[in-house]
Amino acid sequence: MTGTRVALALGGGAARGWAHIGVIEALIEAGIKPDIICGTSIGALVGAVHASGQLDKLRDWAMGADWRAVAAMVDINVLAGGLVDGARILDWLAGMGLPENIEDLAIPFGAVATDISNGREIWLRVGALAPAIRASIGMPGLFSPTRIDGRWLSDGGLVNPIPVSLCRAMEADFIIAVSLNGDLLGRPLIAEPEPNDEPRPKPEGVVDVIRSIPESVQKMASLKWFAGLGGPGYFDVLTNSIDIMQNHITRSRLAGEPPHAMIAPRVASFGLLEFHRAPEAIAEGRAAAEQMLPVIEQKLSGRYRL
Repeated sequence: MTGTRVALALGGGAARGWAHIGVIEALIEAGIKPDIICGTSIGALVGAVHASGQLDKLRDWAMGADWRAVAAMVDINVLAGGLVDGARILDWLAGMGLPENIEDLAIPFGAVATDISNGREIWLRVGALAPAIRASIGMPGLFSPTRIDGRWLSDGGLVNPIPVSLCRAMEADFIIAVSLNGDLLGRPLIAEPEPNDEPRPKPEGVVDVIRSIPESVQKMASLKWFAGLGGPGYFDVLTNSIDIMQNHITRSRLAGEPPHAMIAPRVASFGLLEFHRAPEAIAEGRAAAEQMLPVIEQKLSGRYRL
């Protein structure tokens, strides 16, 4: 492995992204330490935290987070281009002990975002770290866009859900991609109610809906928002639409830019907003990485190059 620059391309997938933690831990325990990390959306967040040496801190937070901890990070501002403004997320990132700038990270890092004015793919490799992460995770319809260098940026998953191309541009020799978008299509659009679920009253108006969002993150997360109104609600449609879009874009991009190895945790059953299920997601990430280790080690030992 000496002289081979190994890169991780961490894909987007919102709450499913906690699986990245398990993947990284399994790879490092096997002696495979990334020399380059690139991430899209939640992959950018986890990748940047690992590149700063704070992955254990993120893991501890995620393992202990329930829906109330997630709700505390929701700051509603429908006038800013999304339901959630994201200022509290920036404060939370600051509390993780990340360096101020991308170039100060211990491992070379790049994040992918999308210029929503023209659809261009933007690679964030220098400059302020927290805003770059915030831009990359800016899921349209949920988070407001982030302004960086005069451009309004949104989720990188709109254009490049798994940033293999960025890893290659950063001169990686061997790219390990982590996909969170496998087997997403075909799931029930409306989740079956659980035995202890209480019926939700129909909101009287838009203001009531907005006011109820912070207290209803648990319901949003499990795709049960407005359950019982006769059809899929706002978050059902939003999250499933994003799943469909990212699934098709991922297939297209990877067909032309395949990685050397692909790790695909089995996280299709996780809702995009189920951040309280970190223990399960991390375990799935570890299991998927361990399953692929023999293949990765064989390719690396033979100095395999695509």
